[in-house]
Amino acid sequence: MEKTNDITKLKVAYAMRECMEKATVEDITVRKICEKGNFSRQTFYRCFSDKYDLINWYFDRILNESFKQMGKGTTIRESLVLKFRYIQQEQLFFRAAFSYDDQNNLTDHDFEMIFDFYKNLIHEKSGAYPNQEMQDMLEMYCHSSVYMTVKWIMKEHARSVEELADLMVEAMPYPLSQLFKKLNIFEARMREVLKKY
Repeated sequence: MEKTNDITKLKVAYAMRECMEKATVEDITVRKICEKGNFSRQTFYRCFSDKYDLINWYFDRILNESFKQMGKGTTIRESLVLKFRYIQQEQLFFRAAFSYDDQNNLTDHDFEMIFDFYKNLIHEKSGAYPNQEMQDMLEMYCHSSVYMTVKWIMKEHARSVEELADLMVEAMPYPLSQLFKKLNIFEARMREVLKKY
């Protein structure tokens, strides 16, 4: 059950999301958000210090939800498909949020979350965290994954959710794919694809 404060924050976030349908983040004011959601400025400032604080809070919330979706997958590919489907549902918000990324470094935040997700997944499946060499490889892979995800969100690549997930699996460094194969979370079909290289 949602806490009262979170329900109010969500109401404010949904008003912001509606504003994003017709205006850029820069053009949206607190007054416009309050008018759209039919609440007072006092309500807004009880929840957030400014519109960027609101965007960060909602970004965290939907990113966490996308990782919950990812955690429901039984293989890496299936997990990625679930994550990308969820992101697709919130693409308007993600696109607007990433368009002002220089100010708040959302890509770095996304990287930290996906890096921790994979590190914890390895720990959960094997009982140990990856060694330093594997962590370095995972770090490089996660940075490139976030980069491609942002390009996809910003419509620089017209790939389906499934095509993007396949690309992410195919781009995985061989030692990392072998570790995931050993942990029984690597897509069998994609193992066959990798044999070609």
